[in-house]
Amino acid sequence: MDLSDDSTIESGDSSDGEEMEKWRSTSLIAQSPVMDRNPSPPRETADGEEDENADAIGNTVYSKLWLFTTLNRLIRMIKDHSEEESEGPMQLEDDDEEDLSRVWDMTMDKDVAGFMLEFKAPDILLGMIVKSKCPRLTEICVGILGNMACFPDTCLTLSQNEDLVAVLLLLLADADPPTLLETSRFLLTGLSQKDVCSLWLQRIRQQTSVQSNLCFIMSSSTNKDLLEKVGELVDKLFDLDEELMKSWITAQPSEEGDDAESRLDVASCLFEAAKQLRPESSTGLEGFASPDGPGKAVWDFVCEIVCEDLCQPEDLPVVLQEEKKKNILVQSLSVLQALYRCQDQWPSKSDISLPLVESILRVLQFHSECKDNEGSKEDEQLHTLAEIATEFLADICSQIPKDTVADLVKKGFLTEKMCLTAAGSLFPKFKASFQHLQLMLSETDPQLADTMRSQFPE
Repeated sequence: MDLSDDSTIESGDSSDGEEMEKWRSTSLIAQSPVMDRNPSPPRETADGEEDENADAIGNTVYSKLWLFTTLNRLIRMIKDHSEEESEGPMQLEDDDEEDLSRVWDMTMDKDVAGFMLEFKAPDILLGMIVKSKCPRLTEICVGILGNMACFPDTCLTLSQNEDLVAVLLLLLADADPPTLLETSRFLLTGLSQKDVCSLWLQRIRQQTSVQSNLCFIMSSSTNKDLLEKVGELVDKLFDLDEELMKSWITAQPSEEGDDAESRLDVASCLFEAAKQLRPESSTGLEGFASPDGPGKAVWDFVCEIVCEDLCQPEDLPVVLQEEKKKNILVQSLSVLQALYRCQDQWPSKSDISLPLVESILRVLQFHSECKDNEGSKEDEQLHTLAEIATEFLADICSQIPKDTVADLVKKGFLTEKMCLTAAGSLFPKFKASFQHLQLMLSETDPQLADTMRSQFPE
């Protein structure tokens, strides 16, 4: 599914869509006086003429009356559209969109954000979001709230609003990429403030659809800005809650239902996002690879799964006969490869895990032996696993130092048989990696290098 700037998600989490419709029709927000009664205008002076100083918001030049009038006009507009029972999307008039965009800009000011709280604007905006049938209106309303959340005091009040938090989490299943971007930005802002991050984590743990919705975005979107923001959001979640990170990474895709979303998992979706971002930017994944980010913990955890739980010599043949475990191995290697490609500081590319290299070689060796068995039909999932392992090995061998190659040989991880398997996987598609590995072998084990050269002459 293409989630580019101008496209929409045609199939998101159906349960979240139903939940949002329930909010629109039955929630307290939808039925509250917020949307049925106009908010009170700014107080006037005794002689009936508005005091210009009293009309200013804090120390700004922004007008309380103008803000009141703008929001009041939009409330009436949404109410009128709802009463028309129109099935089509609502369109904002140019003047309305311009005024709303101005409010969006205004809320970057602390005084304006504080006044918006006093004015009960969050409830008004939430009512607009719930009743909105206009993607642009929803985007702007969420963006305004996101700006307000940038200030600790207002963020605390917004974060304590359970209705608001619930609707924002449901919006992760929205079809509009700009709305998804602003929603992700708001969630990231809440998680980044220490006084309220625990509130957001609690609600995210409770709303299980958050994982599937983020996975759907990462696996489907071509919108660079959205992918980067979702990458930052997942990074922050994993940084704050290691248990949540482990549960998301190791969670098995649901086998119930035919919808694609039920079969999504974090590992493969992260890999898809990494492939999408890599040609232009790795900004959305930089957090995973930064020294103070959760990437090192993710790397170590997934490495343990691969090297200790799945690829031990006596375990691998059994693992590769079980579809679920084979799938875990496919996704685990995908995550490690994605992390490896987007970092420069850890794990040091000059000091890659020897057991991990051995595990990759062992997978390729098993695949090679299966191909040599003429009577067996090739396993498509095993073929996919071999492709991922080959690409990962090519990444590693493109700059593997001779000390690492020497250690692999010394520890018995790179035997003649393994070396020829590796060479056969790399040559000729990954010729540069093949040549670099051969060069390093020439300096550490000339005999093995000659064997490799004789079997695969260039």
